[in-house]
Amino acid sequence: MKVLALFLCLLAATSSYAQSPLYDVKDGQMRLTTEGAMHFAQLPLKCMQHEFPYKTGIVFSDSSLITAPKDYHPAFYGCYDWHSSVHGHWMLVRLLKMFPDLPNAALIRKKLAENLSQEHINTELLVFRGKENKGFERIYGWSWLMQLQTELLTWDDPLARKLSRNIAPLATLFNNAWRDFLKKIAYPIRVGEHTNLAFGLRLAWDYAIVTNAPSLQASIKEAAMRFYGNDRDCPASWEPGGYDFLSPCLEEADLMWRILPAADYQHWVKAFLPGLFFSDIQLFHIATVNDRTDGKLVHLDGLNLSRAWCLYGIAKHAGQNSTAIRELANKHLQAALPHIASGDYAGEHWLATFAVYAMTVEY
Repeated sequence: MKVLALFLCLLAATSSYAQSPLYDVKDGQMRLTTEGAMHFAQLPLKCMQHEFPYKTGIVFSDSSLITAPKDYHPAFYGCYDWHSSVHGHWMLVRLLKMFPDLPNAALIRKKLAENLSQEHINTELLVFRGKENKGFERIYGWSWLMQLQTELLTWDDPLARKLSRNIAPLATLFNNAWRDFLKKIAYPIRVGEHTNLAFGLRLAWDYAIVTNAPSLQASIKEAAMRFYGNDRDCPASWEPGGYDFLSPCLEEADLMWRILPAADYQHWVKAFLPGLFFSDIQLFHIATVNDRTDGKLVHLDGLNLSRAWCLYGIAKHAGQNSTAIRELANKHLQAALPHIASGDYAGEHWLATFAVYAMTVEY
């Protein structure tokens, strides 16, 4: 009943995004409230220890892995697939950091401690160390695990310190895997789903900064400049693709303000996305979802959310037209938020993460 009541509040808020109990508007940007945190926390709590349905992506090298996913993914077996489980854990950590007095804080802490034990992480490592699965969850899952570690390392809390020590070997493995991968990849991956390179790089960049990893920073910067430094006139009118939950154009633009000096970025982004710098922006119309029970089509709710976080970052760093760009971000958030608690597992197992990220990320 609580989920339904909040859902109805969201629907009532479609005429004015400032009216919802789930967020405030500060400096033109929609920000999560305590009520919103309580609401969204329910979704990963519901699925993080829910074994089935489950979609695996591993390669079976022999019959030893023909077993329940919980046996080889004891930390991240819930929420339908590995990466959704990882970023569901990230979301709960972020919410505890920002809202330590959440009524369900004790339950969240208990479940995090149960799942992210040293023993469980050591078992998780076995899959990634196998020859056939070195590329498992590249790029999206790698990067969200590193983001989880970033969140733990920047939280001054005894539980966070314990969990970050547990996760460290897996995060270090992905740190090294990223550097090896970036030496080999010859072309950027400009897609709207899990293997989008720019999105993965921006999460890995956060980790590299927080952990003071200069080699990873250098690898990311070199790859970003090699693949994106000379880009112009991104074909934004081609977006979205039918299965997109990330915007190839916007993810690239949101990465590059991290890489380039401020003045260089302002010049670059105006050449890359000139359509963002008109008073009446005609790019990036709200994506339409026709079936929220279809796991691929519901991706487009996620696209509206991820576009919002990209647009917020671009608005902060572009140097002009920030009000219009930020308002476009708000419109995307406003369109997506009523559908996160849709009642169908296809979206509910992951969309809350995107909403929380969009309304809490710092620029």
